[in-house]
Amino acid sequence: MKGFIGARQTTLASEVSLTGTGVHSGAPVSIVLCPADGDTGLRFLLSNGDAEGTEIAADPRSVTGVTLCTVLGDGNGASIATVEHLLAALSGLGVDNALIEIDSSEVPIMDGSASCFVEAIDEAGLAELDAPRRFLKVLKRIRVEDAGAYGELAPHNGFHLDVEIDFDTKLIGTQRIEIDVNPGSFRRELSRARTFGFMKDVERLWAAGLALGASLENTVAIGEDRIINREGLRFSDEFVRHKALDAVGDLALAGAPILGSFRSHRGGHRLNALVLKALFADADAWTMIEAPRYREVRHAELSHRLAAANFAPERS
Repeated sequence: MKGFIGARQTTLASEVSLTGTGVHSGAPVSIVLCPADGDTGLRFLLSNGDAEGTEIAADPRSVTGVTLCTVLGDGNGASIATVEHLLAALSGLGVDNALIEIDSSEVPIMDGSASCFVEAIDEAGLAELDAPRRFLKVLKRIRVEDAGAYGELAPHNGFHLDVEIDFDTKLIGTQRIEIDVNPGSFRRELSRARTFGFMKDVERLWAAGLALGASLENTVAIGEDRIINREGLRFSDEFVRHKALDAVGDLALAGAPILGSFRSHRGGHRLNALVLKALFADADAWTMIEAPRYREVRHAELSHRLAAANFAPERS
């Protein structure tokens, strides 16, 4: 195998389109996932009636809302909601650069998981670029506590998640998942886990103009004593797997693959955003590094070299 696995940035090999419904707005949505040049990152292009549209970067500085979903804005009124599942799919499969053209203010919910986005990315395929891949390396532990919840990032060789939830219902209770995230584990263990909600909250959400597009086709509905969906759960612990999926999407806003371990207890979009904010606020807690390049590397050596390489820090 020529070159170093993970050493170069990737993008989509071709365009691919999807249509669906916004889970909160209930409005129809069309998106096109497009290839992008190296160092572009993940960016949304919102159609607003003019030729150019409005670009919004998937960046911590763009976060304008964290209630029930993650919302990104440009600071001038334009926004994109419910970005986490799509960003999780792109990040989880190792896509560094993509332009997401969208004709509405909310990413479609699809089946409530990231699986439809994974299928679309697989249909488009990936292309390797000349630009070197950069990683965000966590250098010291950062911890945030928020109303009985806590989240932290710590140094780690790779990207590790340790997510725990605790709900006061026997249908969920306490669930925990630990996983080293890579394209294979993301596909198998996280991508199909669906969003969930409580039936007792439906009328309140509708009155607030939320969850207008929610249905049993895209949400695991939790009743007083049973799961309402006829097909039941995809995993016995689907709830915590979905929280881990959300964390992958929210942490994709870091702008580069993370070399670190993320731990959260009773967290969600708000806590995920606060942890990233705290990380970037401490200049000694992180650095940007480039993957080393080798002319020839045997397949069996790849993961060992990635973990053992002596990276040179590069602040940006």
